[in-house]
Amino acid sequence: MIIESVLKEGRKSLAENEVKLLMRESGIPTTDFQVVRRYEDVDQKKLKFPVVLKVCSPTILHKTDVGGVVLDINKDQLEAEFKKMRDKFPKEEILVESHQDRRVEVIVGLINDPTFGLTIMFGLGGIYTEVYKDVTFRIVPIKKEDADEMLKEIKAAPILEGFRKIKVDRDAIITTLMKVSALGEKYADKIDQMDLNPVFVKEKGAVVVDAKLLLK
Repeated sequence: MIIESVLKEGRKSLAENEVKLLMRESGIPTTDFQVVRRYEDVDQKKLKFPVVLKVCSPTILHKTDVGGVVLDINKDQLEAEFKKMRDKFPKEEILVESHQDRRVEVIVGLINDPTFGLTIMFGLGGIYTEVYKDVTFRIVPIKKEDADEMLKEIKAAPILEGFRKIKVDRDAIITTLMKVSALGEKYADKIDQMDLNPVFVKEKGAVVVDAKLLLK
């Protein structure tokens, strides 16, 4: 229902919290977060420190580029860092979430290709995604066999297969790809582009840490 609500408002982009709520609706693990306007509204009892602060707005999609992300904030720093972000983005909401451990960062995305229609993308994630361009694509919907092949096709495949004893949950990645494919199939006529980057892959499980979604 989130996508329908956004379209009714006449918007084409979702804020991070809206995309993450959509992830939850689709059974895709994501972070526990709070979205507030005032420091006094932060429920610290529900936070595990260190935490991350992000500007949360449907009009600011590249948060890092505008200084809208602050990492590794401890309890003593939270109020000061919150107020700094409040001053920098006075009209926007602020997302607060606990820091996530990870073994590997990957990207999962949906792209509406003019020739092939909605396609799903998978590859090495994080801030170097655009540098390495280590990604592979399939047309939505995909089968489990397709998802497994995608993991094997990227240059970083050895990392996902235990390179230097790095243990990552391949099944969790495949499950995420399958659920994103199902989400894409459901909203194929509405989604223009979606980026889940990074997705932190752990020894057990995977979690969407940052997310963007643009509608047609």
